[in-house]
Amino acid sequence: MAMNVIFIILLLLPITTFSMPQSQINSNSILVALLDSHYTELAELVDKAMLLHKLEDTVSIHNITIFAPKNEAFRDPHFKLFLLQPRNLISLQTLLLSHIIPTRIASKTDSTRHRTLAGDHHHIRLQTNSSAATTQWTVDGACVTHPDAVTRPDGVIHGIDQLLVPRSVQDDFNRRRSLRSISAVKPEGAPEVDPRTHRLKKPAPPSKPGSPPALPISDALAPGPSISPAPAPGPGGPQHHFNGEAQVKGFIQTLLQYGGYNEMADILVNLTSLATEMGRLVSEGYVLTVLAPNDEAMAKLTTDQLSEPGSPEQIMYYHLIPEYQTEESMYNSVRRFGKVQYETLRVPHKVVAQEADGSVKFGNGDGSAYLFDPDIYTDGRISVQGIDGVLFPMEEEEDANRAKPGKPTKVVTVKQRRGKLLEATCWMLGTIGQHSRFTSCQ
Repeated sequence: MAMNVIFIILLLLPITTFSMPQSQINSNSILVALLDSHYTELAELVDKAMLLHKLEDTVSIHNITIFAPKNEAFRDPHFKLFLLQPRNLISLQTLLLSHIIPTRIASKTDSTRHRTLAGDHHHIRLQTNSSAATTQWTVDGACVTHPDAVTRPDGVIHGIDQLLVPRSVQDDFNRRRSLRSISAVKPEGAPEVDPRTHRLKKPAPPSKPGSPPALPISDALAPGPSISPAPAPGPGGPQHHFNGEAQVKGFIQTLLQYGGYNEMADILVNLTSLATEMGRLVSEGYVLTVLAPNDEAMAKLTTDQLSEPGSPEQIMYYHLIPEYQTEESMYNSVRRFGKVQYETLRVPHKVVAQEADGSVKFGNGDGSAYLFDPDIYTDGRISVQGIDGVLFPMEEEEDANRAKPGKPTKVVTVKQRRGKLLEATCWMLGTIGQHSRFTSCQ
C-alpha cells in the first residue's frame, strides 16, 4: 500500500512542476517592438532603469499602453545627466513608468482618467480638444503626434511630442540643481604627515568667526631662533609640552647607532652633565643645533685641553647653537651672505660659517672643521650636524689686542717670572744695599 502511494506522488510531481505559471515573451511582444523601434532614447533608458523584468511580468498579465516621447524630448543635457546618475535611479524609474498604462487604450479615445504603473502619485488624463478644422488628442498637455505607432497583441505604442514628468521627479531635479545641493566643495590640500609619529595629521575642526583659538596660547609663544630672552612662562614649563629629556636621549642613541660619534656621546653623558642641561632647555621650549665632532677629531684633543676644570663643558658649549639649523638652511645662508656668525652657548663667542668646496666650513685657519655628516638627527627641536674637527674660539687676548685702522697698537711686555726664593733674596739684598753682585735681580 505504501509503495502505491509513493508511486502516485512521483507521477504527480512532474505534472505539478509543468503546470507552474511562467512568463514568456515572444518575438511579437510590444516590449520587443519598443526595443526595435525608432524611439531609441526611451528604449535605452528602459534598459538602464532595469525595468524589463517588471514590464515582462506586467505584459504577461494584461495589455499595456506606452506613450513614447520622441528622441528630441530627451535633448536637455542637464535633465538627462540627472536621470543617468546612479543615485537618481528611483526618479528614472518613476519617469518611465509614468508613460506606461496597464491597459490597452485605442486612439481617439474620449476623455478618460487612468492610473499609470508609477503608482498613486501620478495619473494620466486623456481628453479630446476640438477646433474648427481638426481634432487634437492630448495626454496631460502632450500632443499625441503618432497614434498607434506600433501595435502588437499585448499592447500599443502612441508617439507624443514631449516628456510626461511627474511632480516628484521635477521636485527632485530642482532640488539637485539648487545651490544647497550643488554648492562647491571647499578645496583641501594634500594630507600632512606628522614627522614624529609618521601618521596623518587630523584636520582641525572648523571654527566660527570670533571664536577663541583652538590651540592654547602657550603653543603660540614658542621662542624663535634665539635662546634669549625666554618666554615667561615657558611653553614647556609645568605643562611639559616638550619632553626634552626624551629628545636628548633620542639623539644620543642616534649618535651611537650612526657610528663614529661615541666620544661625543660619552662626554655628554658621562664626563659632563650637558645631556641633562640640554634636556631642560628643550623642555622649556628652546631649540638647539649640535655641531658634533667625530671620533677622529675628538682623539686629537690633548690631556691638557681636557684636564682643567670646566674644559669639557666649555668646549661643548662652543658647539651648541641656540637655533634650529639644518644642512640645507646653513648652506643656503653661507651661499647668500658669504660668512655667517652663529651664537653659541659659550657667550660671547660666536662660530663663523662659510662656504668651502661645496660644503659648510666652520672656524678659521687650522682650527676649522667641515660639515661631514649632515642631518644626523632632526626632530624639529634638536638638530645634530656631524663635523670633522673640534672648534675653539679665538683667544680673548687676540681680540683685545686686535689693532684698529689709523691707531697705534699698544705693546705690552710681560717679564719672565722668577722663583719665589730668588725674588725674596733680591728684595733682602736690595734692602741692605748690596746691589753690585746681584744686578741680575733687577
